[in-house]
Amino acid sequence: MRTKHVNVLIALAAFVLFSFSCFCISRMTQTSNQLINCRNHILEFKEKILRLKNKTERNRQELINALSKMKYEMTQRENTSTDLVEKKMNTLGKDETVSNNTFEVLKFFFPHLRKVGRIYPDVIIGKEKTGVSFALGISTVSRGNQSYLKQTLNSVVSRMTLSEEKDSVVIVSVADRNEDYLKSVVDMITKRFKRQLKSGSLEVISIPAFFYPNMLHVKQSTEDSGKLESWRIKQVLDFCFLMLYAQPKAMYYLQLEDDIIAKKMYFTKITDFVHNITSNNWFYIEFSILGFIDKPIDLLLGDIFQVKMCNPGETPEKCAERNKQIRIRYKPSLFQHVGIQSSFPGREQYSKFLSMNERLSP
Repeated sequence: MRTKHVNVLIALAAFVLFSFSCFCISRMTQTSNQLINCRNHILEFKEKILRLKNKTERNRQELINALSKMKYEMTQRENTSTDLVEKKMNTLGKDETVSNNTFEVLKFFFPHLRKVGRIYPDVIIGKEKTGVSFALGISTVSRGNQSYLKQTLNSVVSRMTLSEEKDSVVIVSVADRNEDYLKSVVDMITKRFKRQLKSGSLEVISIPAFFYPNMLHVKQSTEDSGKLESWRIKQVLDFCFLMLYAQPKAMYYLQLEDDIIAKKMYFTKITDFVHNITSNNWFYIEFSILGFIDKPIDLLLGDIFQVKMCNPGETPEKCAERNKQIRIRYKPSLFQHVGIQSSFPGREQYSKFLSMNERLSP
């Protein structure tokens, strides 16, 4: 009997141990599965974090690239005065045609230009503004170590109202083969007159070397008379080129020297005077007693007046009286000449003429 009880206890103990063992094995299996699931969740989370990091890095790089592009474009606009146009215009092929090119008429008068494809400025800096009332032309060449251009431009553009500036364009024509002088003019204007360049009210052009006949390139006369003759011929051509460039831009053209100071409200007075002229037959108005930069230009204008208004055999007095109808002189003078160093090498000039004894403020 006792042996039977012992066997029952042993069997019961064995069952309990077996049950506990099965329970432990089950718990361990569940724990292992949970650990595996946990590890998988961690790996999945890590993968998501890595993808997010890569995406964030790409977004950051794209943002950096976008900011760099914006910064570059802003720098470009600043350096070129906001949409500033600078281009070589003489690169068209011989077979290309240009409509409404006012320079084509020059080929009729200058045989050396007939083989040229297109006649146009080498460099244009500005917005090529058109449709204004007034174009103001300033032809400039190097005067060695002396320059009056900045002073001239400052007085010309600063003494316009905003509405006058909007209805006009100032054209600086560099008529000098010296590349250093051209660069100095461009640098000065782009730094000092950014607003005018941005609005299109100021432009810079350069006359191509092929525009001048060979005689001006090869003629090296040692005599002052020969040098003066070449200088005068070139000067006439400089003015001719500038006037033709300005012709399609505006209704009226005002020629200025590069060494003058404009009187306060000069542009308002010019505009009022032009608009209040009762006669429609006028051809030319002088706003300074100095006339053009030198005598040859004035002589050419005199010839034009004589052809337009004088009849063969007519007395000079009658011709002069008729010329007054188309050649008008405004008083007092609106410009003061300040240049001493002439554009003709080695010459100095001290003529600072004022009209009606009126002092012009700088």
